[in-house]
Amino acid sequence: MQISKEHIVTHIYKDSEAASIAVAQEIVAIINAKKFAGEHCILGLATGSTPTRVYDELVTMCKANKVTFDHVITFNLDEYYPMQPQSLQSYVRFMHEHLFDHIDIRPENINIPDGTCPKEKIHEYCKAYEKKIDDLGGIDFQLLGIGRTGHIGFNEPGSTEQTFTRLITLDQVTRMDAASDFFSAESVPSKAVTMGVGTILKAKKVVMMAWGEGKAHVIKKAVEGPVTDQIPSSFLQKHSNAVVVLDEAASGELTRIKTPWLLQNCDWNNELLVRKAVVWLCQHLGKPILKLTNNDYMEHGMGDLITEIGTAYQINIKIFNQLQHTITGWPAGKPNADDSFRPERAAPFPKKAIIFSPHPDDDVISMGGTFIRLVDQGHEVHVAYQTSGNIAVFDDDAIRFADFANDFLKYSGIEKEKSETIYQNIVQSLKGKTPGQLDTQEVLNIKGLIRRGEAKAGCRYVGIPDEQVHFLDMPFYETGTVKKKPIGEADVKIIMDLMREIKPHQIYAAGDLSDPHGTHRVCLAAIFEAIERLKNEPWMKDCYVWLYRGAWQEWEIDQIEMAVPLSPEELMRKRKAIFKHQSQKDSALFPGNDKREFWVRAEDRNHATAEAYNKLGLAEYEAMEAFVRYRF
Repeated sequence: MQISKEHIVTHIYKDSEAASIAVAQEIVAIINAKKFAGEHCILGLATGSTPTRVYDELVTMCKANKVTFDHVITFNLDEYYPMQPQSLQSYVRFMHEHLFDHIDIRPENINIPDGTCPKEKIHEYCKAYEKKIDDLGGIDFQLLGIGRTGHIGFNEPGSTEQTFTRLITLDQVTRMDAASDFFSAESVPSKAVTMGVGTILKAKKVVMMAWGEGKAHVIKKAVEGPVTDQIPSSFLQKHSNAVVVLDEAASGELTRIKTPWLLQNCDWNNELLVRKAVVWLCQHLGKPILKLTNNDYMEHGMGDLITEIGTAYQINIKIFNQLQHTITGWPAGKPNADDSFRPERAAPFPKKAIIFSPHPDDDVISMGGTFIRLVDQGHEVHVAYQTSGNIAVFDDDAIRFADFANDFLKYSGIEKEKSETIYQNIVQSLKGKTPGQLDTQEVLNIKGLIRRGEAKAGCRYVGIPDEQVHFLDMPFYETGTVKKKPIGEADVKIIMDLMREIKPHQIYAAGDLSDPHGTHRVCLAAIFEAIERLKNEPWMKDCYVWLYRGAWQEWEIDQIEMAVPLSPEELMRKRKAIFKHQSQKDSALFPGNDKREFWVRAEDRNHATAEAYNKLGLAEYEAMEAFVRYRF
């Protein structure tokens, strides 16, 4: 039987950390082999969040004298156009900050497309860039990421294998994805200089990396789908030495991961695999669980499941009951009830819960209905906002709030001159700010206060007293830029201190790894590290950790361990709580720049989860929020 449907060699690692280290070690091996042979090593390099951990590892190995870059010549894939090299979003700046400034590479050996080249000279410049690569014998190792449109470099849909280094117009999706880096969609350049698909295919070895659930669908198209210019990365299928490197999350849609029973016999002793297979079969056939037949299983690669377990009916009723038991209207447990088949314990009641929210709105956007249920059912709920979220506030809102504060102080007769000075400083700073320019500390402070005020308003609306609202302002975030610091000891200590203070019976944390900003990933890593250090403390023995997803993606039905139904009234209350967060510009990633995009997206996701349960033959609800338990 066919083992794989993949047309490119694909390696899957547990996480991006392990994958990045493996790629870095391969690069070092190539560099060292070239050094031993007395030859230059020609590297093709990428930018973006995907390769940053690879570059960290290369820096570490260079400083440990495991590799030298004195004979390495690099060519970067692309650069925005126009773009000044010193700009925050410049790939020149990116490469120096992440790699070149920390290794022993010769400056004259660094090649990055010139975002300042005059428009009338750009064609000749691109030809020269291409020729320089060819004259050196071509690229020995080309590193790639992949965009949501399937692009590699900035080769957007429509790019063929005959394309070479050139000026290209960026796809709207690509510009939207870059909006957070430029602080607004309007500030993202509409063009870029990029190596072509043909340039990339000439490299001797190509490694394309992808991390997170958000890349899973496009990876499947690139690796398993037909070769097409609508997915430019699919042309790597034609390369004799191309490899795709993924973390587990990015591999989720590949056939061998999502539906392995279609390729080979499976170990059906794994109950999670059985549930995954049954849910998939229902969705594939459009049937409720209890209507699946022996033939349905036999005709879709699951005949051995019938052989091992018995009849379709036996399988159906088992999985139906499992899914039914995930549904609860009591997310912290129902008091004085039999909790044998409930996701949460009946006792103790009431419970103490901490909801960790990466930004000051993820709590209500992601689990606002459950938040409301916990409070209404009498539990002691604490909300911990892990970051200030200050870079996600519109400049106009900062001016509006500074103006209000200034007028209020004038009205109250308090420090009139000082308040006027602060207000004028903020106005002048923002009005003179160029696209992508850093805010001053005064502006960051007021933006942080705006987010804080909105978060408190949302909590008050839900029924949380101010003393149970915690603003952690984790240091890794407070850089004033989209690029954050690595997680540090101070970040973990802040989480640990709060957990020790409250000693919760429940912890809710954002398990959304598709967050384009990466903040969710870091916030979750800090929580996991804190849990690891505290897990042997007595109170932790009675603590459940529940992971929710953000606005970007929901848990798959077969993964869900607790599903909380929401009534139409609760959904409306959730919407109103989201509306308390009016200032932030994360919605710049969506058309319309309107906070409504978030509640629409959140409600669509909640409706879809309820509808998925309904189609499986379970009870019909208006909406549902979903959680997966983290076991430590």
